[in-house]
Amino acid sequence: MKLITETTQSEIQVLTEEKNGQKNYFIKGVFMESDTKNRNGRVYPGEIMEKEIGRYNNEYVKQNRAMGELGHPEGPTVNLERVSHIIKNLSVDGKQIIGEAKIMDTPYGKIVKNLIDEGAKLGVSSRGMGSLKEQDGVNVVQEDFMLAAVDVVADPSAPNAFVNGIMEGKEWIWDNGVLKPVVIEQYKKVIKNTPSRKLEEQAMNLFKDFISKL
Repeated sequence: MKLITETTQSEIQVLTEEKNGQKNYFIKGVFMESDTKNRNGRVYPGEIMEKEIGRYNNEYVKQNRAMGELGHPEGPTVNLERVSHIIKNLSVDGKQIIGEAKIMDTPYGKIVKNLIDEGAKLGVSSRGMGSLKEQDGVNVVQEDFMLAAVDVVADPSAPNAFVNGIMEGKEWIWDNGVLKPVVIEQYKKVIKNTPSRKLEEQAMNLFKDFISKL
């Protein structure tokens, strides 16, 4: 068995609601797809996915244990110190697995909320353990597949939102407990010294560095 990760190409919808004076954030959309060759050349058979989503719902979603992280964790285990959201609903609709998750009020959940407020778009990435078998040039996921988590990932708009937050001294950059003031000042210096034509690439590098420190 090996770790299998997939990032969906479908746009994730962001929903907000006010409750007891508090703003709650939710993401909803296609979390996974079956019977469709994805960009990684893999196919998740519908029968296998339907069975696995049923198991994941019973063991995780219904037990309030279906948590995920921000970024691309390198292993199948969910690190509770890094969780950003919890899946509330997960269902099979034809070839699509539709999910809805609530962004939690954890340190990493707050980063997700602020990225949303800054205009960044989010995506999701699934990770699980399983084996693959090549059939007609396609890697088919086998019956031993077990979904481990669905994580939140940022699209290319996130680094720009992050850079804007640094340059504008946004509170969420300074107060998340991840970056030390000296690091933020180093980021600022790098941004100011980067030619405009290379700013987008540099923004991506800084954002990756930020995520690696989480």
